[in-house]
Amino acid sequence: MHEAMLYAKEEGGKVRCGLCRHGCAIDTGKTGICNVRLNRDGTLYSIFYGNPIAVNVDPIEKKPLFHYFPGSKALSIATPGCNFQCPFCQNWDISQYGRVEGTREPAKEVPPETIVAHAKSNRCRSISYTYTEPTIFFEYAYDCARLAKAEGIGNNFVTNGYMSREAIDTIRPYLDAANVDLKAFRKDTYRKMMKAQLDGVCDSIKYMKQAGIWVEVTTLIVPKMNDDPAELRDIANFLVEAGRDIPWHISRFHPHYLYDDAPPTPVAILKKAYEIGRKAGLRYVYMGNMPSDPSENTHCYQCGKKLVSRSGFSLRENLITDKSSCPECKAEIDGIGMGKG
Repeated sequence: MHEAMLYAKEEGGKVRCGLCRHGCAIDTGKTGICNVRLNRDGTLYSIFYGNPIAVNVDPIEKKPLFHYFPGSKALSIATPGCNFQCPFCQNWDISQYGRVEGTREPAKEVPPETIVAHAKSNRCRSISYTYTEPTIFFEYAYDCARLAKAEGIGNNFVTNGYMSREAIDTIRPYLDAANVDLKAFRKDTYRKMMKAQLDGVCDSIKYMKQAGIWVEVTTLIVPKMNDDPAELRDIANFLVEAGRDIPWHISRFHPHYLYDDAPPTPVAILKKAYEIGRKAGLRYVYMGNMPSDPSENTHCYQCGKKLVSRSGFSLRENLITDKSSCPECKAEIDGIGMGKG
């Protein structure tokens, strides 16, 4: 185990975790909501530090991050646990550690130095802290990110956005980009389904954007949960307010975990959401889990020219100039490392 960051000791042996917006007050011998941060005799520990449950080389498009070094490779890592309890989780067997039967344990110790060396040997442009929630293995992510940055390797989070502002400030010097899951836009939905608060996620999106971290947002559209057009308009309008250059990934739900009897998202609803996002004024809107759909391509927001062609997680063509601009109208295309050069 590894002593945690960002916590305070309180009376009676309690500790207060400051990594995420739950702000858990944890008695000795107990864990926080995430089940992987343990109070042992008044000291908070991260119990899976250096014990990843997944280490894979992925295309960056799989995150999805479409405006962060398109076509590059990311070394993806995760440890078990999550501070959310989404009943439709696609990675429940590793995220819901300690809550349900069938979750998996990490296999072996892999120190940060090995993670960075593995990223280098596989020519990964970045390390992606993903699959589960990076906040719950923050110390491991932080140490990997520091070493990676020193080696010229970037870092990105795929996150539910529930980290505290203090956590964002701490990782900020090493974190280049984040894809935030904005799972709904109704407070009741967040309370009932995710066991969290919508306002905290919205604040993180705005705060990371203001901090200079490149932000993309994904919304998994689940039938009868968040597919009402009025709610989708509210999401789109919020993102425009936060920054119209934020790419919005609208993802198709497929039955999984506790939602295994729910129908897949009708394609018509995804297309409606796409239209809503474009009409609201977002520059970049994509439909996911539909690999053959042309909405995964990037177009110039000013002249409409197709600039990046994708098929599934593969990049077929990138026409953006080495100055990150459209070759036709010279508009600057938002993102990091967008140019083909």
